[in-house]
Amino acid sequence: MWEQIRANRTRSIILVTVMAVMLLAIGYFLGFYIFENGLAGLFIALVIWFIMTLIAFYSGDNILLSLARAKKIGPNDYPRLYNVVEEMKIASGLEKMPDVYIIDDKAMNAFATGRDPSKASVAITTGLLEKLNRDELQGVIGHELAHIKNRDVLLMAITAVMLGTIVILAWYVSRLLIFGSMGRSRSSARGGGGQAQLIILIVGIVFMILAPILAQLIYYAISRKREYLADASSALYTRYPEGLASALEKISGSTVELKTANKATAPMYIINPFRTKGMSLSNATSTHPPVAERIRILRSMAGGASFAEYDRAYRQVHPGGRSVISQATQYTAGAVGLREASPEEKKSTREEISRKREVEDVMLKLNDYRIVQCSCGTRWKIPPNFPDPEVLCTKCGGRVKVR
Repeated sequence: MWEQIRANRTRSIILVTVMAVMLLAIGYFLGFYIFENGLAGLFIALVIWFIMTLIAFYSGDNILLSLARAKKIGPNDYPRLYNVVEEMKIASGLEKMPDVYIIDDKAMNAFATGRDPSKASVAITTGLLEKLNRDELQGVIGHELAHIKNRDVLLMAITAVMLGTIVILAWYVSRLLIFGSMGRSRSSARGGGGQAQLIILIVGIVFMILAPILAQLIYYAISRKREYLADASSALYTRYPEGLASALEKISGSTVELKTANKATAPMYIINPFRTKGMSLSNATSTHPPVAERIRILRSMAGGASFAEYDRAYRQVHPGGRSVISQATQYTAGAVGLREASPEEKKSTREEISRKREVEDVMLKLNDYRIVQCSCGTRWKIPPNFPDPEVLCTKCGGRVKVR
């Protein structure tokens, strides 16, 4: 397992280094254009990146959770979800239970974040909790805890910060080059050296346009490399690949777009959070491997739950393709027999209605609502700071105390 993680890290370090070179190049052009000294620009770019990296390392998880408007829950707030996370924590071998958050959004998605396995969190949308049964939820949580176990979350946070820094610098520099080019070109033409200034200006503009695009492609490449290993790990933890496969099928079929997601955070989710209006998710997404491919691989795992079996299934879907799981990792654990679906999850409509009501009650509680029930059976949702001590039941006419 560690060999695969180390190989992923090596590739990721190379890609992050390329992003750093882009950032420094932008800084150089910025310094050359403003201060006529490229080293000054390099220094500014390094300072900005260093500050942003410190923020990402120490507060990146809190920033991401805040942007997603996630609310933390405890074991008594939503036992069903908390128990599933606890089960997958034990199966994955994590030493510390990650914090559990719920995002009040009808979109179906989830992500993990944190500095390391000892300070990690997993966040799940209400839409996902309403639609997925226990087996499917286990598959999703197993996938996210695999990202924590494999230490993907810190790298993704740092690369997201680097990408953001590159985009911000490129935006400002491009406008300095465009709006300041005429005055500088006139003065340089009068003082000589106009052609050199013009060449540098053209090179700078081209680089400012291409750098953010290339950096984002690199960022997405880092994310895609890790999804296969997380899928394989989830199948191993749950011993039920169909759970994650079915969850991915449901999530990809949804047309609801996650409101709090953006291009920098998109690769952190289990599936691309963006949708085309009126259409389900396309397999052409650049942030993740094609969903249909991931589902086919998981459903081709007939020989048991192991990394070797996942790799065999991958090569069955991609004949002649390279292995996505290293040979050393494949044999760190023997194949474990697949289990059957949980009997209670074979129900559908009634279970989904029950889950929906359960999730609604949890979110009302987290938002400080009170739920009171009339003697006739009618339930009332009382908002925080409700001024009256009782409400009139519109069904039976009785008065219900709220305090």
